[in-house]
Amino acid sequence: MEPTSLPEPGIPAGNSSSVARENFHVLVGVTGSVAALKLPLLVAELLKIPGLKVKVVTTERAKHFYNAQEIPVTLYGDEEEWQLWKGRSDPVLHIELRRWADLMVVAPLDANTLAKVANGICDNLLTCVIRAWDLSKPLLFCPAMNTAMWEHPITARQVEQLKGFGYTEIPCVVKKLVCGDEGQ
Repeated sequence: MEPTSLPEPGIPAGNSSSVARENFHVLVGVTGSVAALKLPLLVAELLKIPGLKVKVVTTERAKHFYNAQEIPVTLYGDEEEWQLWKGRSDPVLHIELRRWADLMVVAPLDANTLAKVANGICDNLLTCVIRAWDLSKPLLFCPAMNTAMWEHPITARQVEQLKGFGYTEIPCVVKKLVCGDEGQ
């Protein structure tokens, strides 16, 4: 089965092209960790890879940490989810994004979204995409939070829950944090 391309907002899914493509599609999810400051750098590095197409799904809290004008790819948030769908035959953005993507990378994955995903909560565009994710495709997650949050016993359980879904953890690195702490 050929993957379908994501329609632009306002174009019904039935009008999407099913022509074979040579590009690899990466969907980047970004959450409200201070590590979201690095989103422009992450996207820039990904775009250096020939044939790679990138789209970004952001949480509202993540928007606090980066300038959207510095993101040279399509950026989707909760507002776009609701603007696209007007009636029964219209595409549903979180489903169209999961169809479009060959790989999903959630970087950074904050403690709040980690807890939501581990417990099946899907109350924003990003968590809806993850909940609808095709488990035959890879999903990488990069936890990023304060050391005290990282070391809380529930965090390890939630990370294991995501791994149990078949997702792949990209481990935290130890460094000086923005808050001044040394740790994860």
